[in-house]
Amino acid sequence: MTEKDLYYYEPKNGHGLKHDPFNAIIAPRPIGWISSRDGKGNVNLAPYSFFNGFCYTPPIIGFSSTAWKDSVANIQETGEFVWNLATRHLAQQMNATAAHVAHEVNEFGIAGLTAVPCKLVKVPRVGESPVSFECKLTQIVQLQGADGRKAQAWLTLGEVVAVHIDKAMIKDGVYQTALAHPIVRAGRRGDYFEIRQDAMFEMPRPD
Repeated sequence: MTEKDLYYYEPKNGHGLKHDPFNAIIAPRPIGWISSRDGKGNVNLAPYSFFNGFCYTPPIIGFSSTAWKDSVANIQETGEFVWNLATRHLAQQMNATAAHVAHEVNEFGIAGLTAVPCKLVKVPRVGESPVSFECKLTQIVQLQGADGRKAQAWLTLGEVVAVHIDKAMIKDGVYQTALAHPIVRAGRRGDYFEIRQDAMFEMPRPD
């Protein structure tokens, strides 16, 4: 093994670089484009870069919010949310929904997106998105450090109870990831990557 010239730091003492490398190293990350509503019917749509899938059976997805934001509060109140796939075609609209606005302001309107009713939850999905997951809340967990101190971050987990897929994304019975041109989050304040077919390679598991 060739010895490397390593940059070392301990996060509690700061990273010492121009930008925190944490987000850029754990990258690219899928985007949790989450729609929710409160008990009064106010709708919210916001992107979260700490997002992923966590379980096959039942199918569970989750996102982490670095503050107690409208999405988390709404989901705690109603127990429902929808994840919408963010694509290259919808990148500007997704970014527009990241704006900090008053609770009663509907981000669907700000971004010029269509709020389409779902089947099993009372939260709308993004009509322009090629894939949406209707979700029921399973857990909201406040994160904590190794010392047990509570962090100002909440992990929201939900079971996927219904799925909407544009049939154009399915070929020979297989969902084609790259056809939707999904975008994924990288580092700094605004770095993204687009998933394309020419970047894919296949590597079967040894078993």
